[in-house]
Amino acid sequence: MDMETTMETVNAFLVTYGLRVIGAIVFLIVGRMIAGFVKNMVQKVLKSRGIDPAVCGFVGNLVYALAMVGVVIAVLGQFGVETASFVAVLGAAGFAIGFALQGSLSNFAAGVMILVFKPFRIGDFVDAAGVAGTVADIQLFNTILNTPDNVRIIVPNGQIYNGTIKNFSANDKRRVDFSFGIGYGASMQDAIATIKQLVDADSRIDREPEPFYGIGALADSSVNITVRVWCNKADYWGIKFDLTKQVKEAFDAKDIEIPFPQQVVWHKNEAS
Repeated sequence: MDMETTMETVNAFLVTYGLRVIGAIVFLIVGRMIAGFVKNMVQKVLKSRGIDPAVCGFVGNLVYALAMVGVVIAVLGQFGVETASFVAVLGAAGFAIGFALQGSLSNFAAGVMILVFKPFRIGDFVDAAGVAGTVADIQLFNTILNTPDNVRIIVPNGQIYNGTIKNFSANDKRRVDFSFGIGYGASMQDAIATIKQLVDADSRIDREPEPFYGIGALADSSVNITVRVWCNKADYWGIKFDLTKQVKEAFDAKDIEIPFPQQVVWHKNEAS
């Protein structure tokens, strides 16, 4: 009788839960296949739009994980588990983790935005978060910059994306601005003509837009001549340094005074 009772219990259990177990296994297999398909589709769409591979991989894995969580919750529901409480616990845990990692999550979100919208790329020279340097690497949480004196600086992406970004490499052309001071007794026409000859002789300087020459300011000790020229971004510093040197040499050769700060002192003798 005990054996018969046991067999009846087993049969009842198999009838009651056997189909559920089989259904759960099938559901898990199919759900995993669908989650993998969705993951691959999301990654393919993101890659086709030129999104960074790191972002594509992360978003694909995130979609897969969320899909599998949904599948597991659905399977547990087949066995009478109270899924509403389970979802509430997951939500509370997610909120607690998010609150504890809010700084890191902010940097992560900013990193995703940088990788998606590309305000700068690797190799660009930028000024961001108060730091100027060449972008060596863009990561999900940080951006790596190398300064002109070859110091590596790691900047959190949140600080970069929430501030002003200056990208000096984004445009092919740049304008070089100069200010040359001459004495009040010097000829402005001769000085401008001398500078113009040097500009015309430099093949790196564009003729369009046309170079600009004008009187920028009447300073305390000098008349400041403003010069603006356009060039390829790769020639910016070469032109900046070379033209400054050439103007100094040309002014010296033509006795055009380049003044330095000075004061005029008047002394009055009073009768004793």
